[in-house]
Parts: sequence; C-alpha cells; structure tokens
Amino acid sequence: MKTLISTVFALTLMSGASYAETIKVGVVGPFSGPFALQGKNFKAGIDAFFALNGKKVGDNEIEVVYRDVPTADPAKSKAMSQELIVREKVQYLAGYYFTPDAMAAAPMLQQGNVPMVVMNAATSAIVNASPYVVRTSFTTWQTATPLAKVAKDGGVTKTITLVSDYGPGADAETAFKTAFEKEGGQVVESIRMPLSTTDFAPLMQRIKDSGAQALFTFLPSGPPTLAFVKAYNDTGLKAAGIKFFATGDLTQESDLPALGEAGLGLTTSFHYAVSHDSAENKAFVEAAQKAIGNPAELSFPAVGAFDGMHVIAKMIEATSGKQDAAKAVEAVKGLAWTSPRGPVTIDPASRHITQNIYLRSVEKGADGKYFNKEIQTFEKQGDPGLAFAKK
Repeated sequence: MKTLISTVFALTLMSGASYAETIKVGVVGPFSGPFALQGKNFKAGIDAFFALNGKKVGDNEIEVVYRDVPTADPAKSKAMSQELIVREKVQYLAGYYFTPDAMAAAPMLQQGNVPMVVMNAATSAIVNASPYVVRTSFTTWQTATPLAKVAKDGGVTKTITLVSDYGPGADAETAFKTAFEKEGGQVVESIRMPLSTTDFAPLMQRIKDSGAQALFTFLPSGPPTLAFVKAYNDTGLKAAGIKFFATGDLTQESDLPALGEAGLGLTTSFHYAVSHDSAENKAFVEAAQKAIGNPAELSFPAVGAFDGMHVIAKMIEATSGKQDAAKAVEAVKGLAWTSPRGPVTIDPASRHITQNIYLRSVEKGADGKYFNKEIQTFEKQGDPGLAFAKK
C-alpha cells in the first residue's frame, strides 16, 4: 500500500501544477540562529540574480519559498524539504548550507520528480546521493587540495591537521593529507574537533607539542572560526612562526572586521572572494550588497545561490516550465558560463562544478578595510574527492 506521501506525489505529477506559469523554488537554509548570516547571503544571491536577470524565464515566473533550518539538523531538513514538495508543490529544491541537511533530503528527489541545486554544502558524496543533485558551490576536497602544494613549496615538511568532526571536515582532512603526502610531506597528527568546540587553547598546545611547522584547519564559517584564529594568535603560534593554512571558510569577508589585525596574512584557498576583479563580479557585488543591506555582510554563500539560480533558470528554459526533473538535470550537464567567481562548468559526469580555486592572503586596503587578496590561481579544478566518495 502506498504511503500518503507517495499518493500526494502522484497527484502532484498528474495535476496542472506541472504546467503552472508560476514555478516555485524551495530554498532550505539557516535563516535564524547562529548561522543566520549564511542564510541571509543565500537570499542576497538570489535577489541579486533577480535584480540582474528578472524573475521570468520565457512565460514562466519564478517564486522562491524559504524554509529555515537554523543549524545542521537532518530530521528538520527532511521534514522541511518534504513539506516544500508536497504542500508547496515546488519544482526545484535548493540551498542547503550543511551537508547532513542535503543528504537527508536527497532520497526523496526522484519520487518527488524534483532536482536539488546545492548552493553550499561541501561534502563530495552529496552528488552521489541522487542523480537529481547538481552542485553550484564547492567541495572541501576542491578547496583544500591546492594548499598542500603551497605548503610544500613554502618549505613546510611537517604539518598537523585540525578539522571539525563532520562530513566536510573529514573530507578536508583526507584531502590535505593525501595531497601533502603525495608532495613528500608528513602529517604528524590529525585532530577532529566536535562541532560544539569553543575553547581551542588546549588544541593550540597540542600543535606546539607536535613539532609541526604549520597547521591546516577546516571549520564551518561562523562564530567558531573567530575563536580559532584568536586562539592561534593569543597562544603564540603566530609569533612562533607556525604557518596557518585553511580553506576560505575561516576568512569569509563578513568575519574580517571582527578578526581585525589577527587575520592579517592568513593564507586560505577558496573558490570566491568578494574582491575578485572582473566585470561580472562587480555587477554581482553591487546588486548583492544592495540586497543584503550591509555590504560588510556579503560573503561566499551568495555566489553559490546566484549561480544556483542561473542553473535553475536554464532548467526551466529546457523544460518549458514543465515538471521533469530528469530532463532538467540532463539539460545542465556540461553547462558553462562566466560566474562572478570566474569561468565555471557543470561537469556532465558528476554534476559537480568545475572552477578556479584561488590562493588568498588577508590584507588591509588603503581604506582601512580588510579583504582577501587573490595571489595565485589554480585553474579548472574539479573535485578530487569524488573518487574517494565512491569507495
């Protein structure tokens, strides 16, 4: 006997909703709580897309329906995603800041006939969770891997890794360690920190005791990253010359004023910086800063959302507004365009985004404001983690 949900799915597919002129996109993200700024960036990116491109695709108008999942909460994410499909009758799901939230929703995509466009969640395995998942963000494998060569080229032979103990953290640890050992370096210790960690001073002592010349770290953007950098400075690691390498989550632009002088010189690798010098980014930043209200709050989730809406618009165009998840996803395999971050492509095999990764250093501009200065480009980076995710 079919479940009630299955019956509603079936009725949805048979109804005229599939041909409605208004096409609903359900966006799941943290719009309240400690990570509310990331959800605010999702919305700013979406609003910027509409400001620059309009809300209509052909005869169809896009309507965005938001659902709040304040922190990583797979059960709530699943419930919110299910509600969007069944009650709101969305044709597309998008957003998903945390990996567990995206993974929880992925199993219902085929039954619901709905694609998912991941605008942030960064674990490689998400694209393997359903053939209807497309990513417009990044993965921690993609952003962490180039740092291994940077460290080795800078004379570092021994490192220690410290990562948050969840999917992306494990990916970041494995990515850096795999690449650094391939370069001939040694990871002397690997530490996984509970997501709830707020006191990092004891961990800094372990770094001192390890004999490492540098640390590599990954934490999700938000309050913990500020405490981590503060501990790195306050415990004397920076003064002792222990180098700091991290993915760009730790120096998102909205955190730089709070980091202040403590952030100067921090080396990170990432797919996007607000300071990226291109005509496309200048137009995006102007629209997104207007949408977010406070320009200092603009950071990387906004560009994932902006490009996510570009992909969804192409899906709507390819399906003439009809609800056909398989056709929609097929249409964007191999899609290439110039994003605010630079040239990007949706890999036709993995549905993951291929993009440039930039080495950045936190600098202070002539206007007294801190920014991520791009100092090296690693072009056309795919996701090295996909091979591991399939094992």
